Amino acid sequence: MTTNLGHISDRAGNAEPVLSIDRLQVTFATDGGDVQAVKDVSLDVKSGEVVAIVGESGSGKTVTAKTILGLLPETAISSGAVLINGNNVISVSKSTLRKIRGRDVAMVFQEPSTALNPVFTVGWQIAEGIRAHATDGRRVSAKEAKLRATDALRKVGIPDPETRVNYYPHQFSGGQKQRVVIAAALALNPGLIVADEPTTALDVTVQAEILQLLRDLRDNYGTSIVLITHNMGVVADLADRVVVMYQGDVVEEASSRVLFAEPKVEYTKKLLAAVPHLGRHSASEGARGRLHQDGEILVEAKNLTIEYPGRFGRNGFKAVDNVSFTVSENEVFGLVGESGSGKSTIGRAIAGLNRTTGGSLKVLGYEMLDFKERTFRPLRKEIGFVFQDPAASFNPHLTIGECVAEPLIIHTKPSAAEARKKVGELLESVQLPASYAQRYPHELSGGQRQRASLARSLALNPRLLIADEPTSALDVSVQAKVLDLFKDIQEQFGFAALFISHDLAVVDMLSHWVGVLYKGQLVEQGIGNHVMGSPQHDYTKRLIASLPVPDPDEQARRREAHRALLGG
Repeated sequence: MTTNLGHISDRAGNAEPVLSIDRLQVTFATDGGDVQAVKDVSLDVKSGEVVAIVGESGSGKTVTAKTILGLLPETAISSGAVLINGNNVISVSKSTLRKIRGRDVAMVFQEPSTALNPVFTVGWQIAEGIRAHATDGRRVSAKEAKLRATDALRKVGIPDPETRVNYYPHQFSGGQKQRVVIAAALALNPGLIVADEPTTALDVTVQAEILQLLRDLRDNYGTSIVLITHNMGVVADLADRVVVMYQGDVVEEASSRVLFAEPKVEYTKKLLAAVPHLGRHSASEGARGRLHQDGEILVEAKNLTIEYPGRFGRNGFKAVDNVSFTVSENEVFGLVGESGSGKSTIGRAIAGLNRTTGGSLKVLGYEMLDFKERTFRPLRKEIGFVFQDPAASFNPHLTIGECVAEPLIIHTKPSAAEARKKVGELLESVQLPASYAQRYPHELSGGQRQRASLARSLALNPRLLIADEPTSALDVSVQAKVLDLFKDIQEQFGFAALFISHDLAVVDMLSHWVGVLYKGQLVEQGIGNHVMGSPQHDYTKRLIASLPVPDPDEQARRREAHRALLGG
């Protein structure tokens, strides 16, 4: 694609704002009283400009984004002005608001799997918006709408759009589904797109593709973008200007380069300091060899194979293919790779939650190839597991104390008083008040739930802990606290850990030894900072080059290097 220089001049400040928010306030009426989510927000977005709104959960950034499209619930009371092409979204009629949506402004939601209806083809869903917003009083035929939907899919880089316009959402990968959602947003050529965490659930290589797509939309079509995110690497990669929100207020606003180089507000400084940066604070910094190679080996995989059988005469799927590695006592082994690489499958196999089908996997001396629950059960108390989503792994009907005490009750059968005492000690060890034992999971924030999940995994003082993407859904500041806590507790308790993640900077911060998985195969492993700093395999190089860093100038250089790596 060629760059449209006219839109670059627009971003320099020569165009009227596509979006103008003036003194926006949003209050939610609740049973416990009114809650003011947005206090006094004012900002403009010009044609062809990308403005990132950043902040922690609860800062008001998503509420502000939903206000732009009039998507607030009935319990919300809003005041001020949100002007899109002269129309105040807050006060216009429902019929006018319906015309504004899609035509003037569209939204890209965080989770494409929930944004797309599974029972309709993606072409039908895109065409639905085109036909609903037909202009000049003329009806758009089904055939014409489908042709325009096909063009929208082609614009966002979906291969063979003429065929795939007839596919259902489940027939697309995660990154392709996000492209489909963007295609639906672009179908009516809106001047403004609001993208709410559009890359949070994506692997770094897919994330890089989506960011390049958004960049191309800006440069080639003059599309303005409001980007809602907590990923400061994404902000550095894409945003022209950054608005920082804290507790419903805008606390700082500056160009991307100025904000990262010279943040003025203390909150912004803390936010940037919390971002993991590849190569900084590496757990293996200065290491010349494997730190714990003389320790007892707790996990040993030799030519490990895990294959899922095919159905209806189809061939099976080999999720893990001939993988060999070890994890020694006191060691943190980082396992990285994209979705589908096999890393979670390996973690679950170590915990006895998946069956192995070939090779050898010894866990605490037990051969998992001939796994039998009856003989493996006594070893379960030696293994802790921290799941990716603590909200889903906790029983919502039990208190936090009951959830944390569950392993104790199953394996050691303590008295009620002993269990309460131990739970209090565990919660305090992860920096939560012992009184939180009386709360239910929904009464804790995401970071607090993840701490409680860590407390539960430590209940039996395990020798081995498996952490599967434990910080992927957390804000950067909360993530930093959880990672520091994990590091401190690992040193204090001395357990070995398999840390699974697709975030290379997080793995580098925690892991002594790192393995890289690609399509079920371990393509590279070694000392963490060696693998990250001097990768040998082409896939590892591509993975590292795809990772955005929180520095606009450095990220621009990395982006060019990534293009060169991919051959232009």
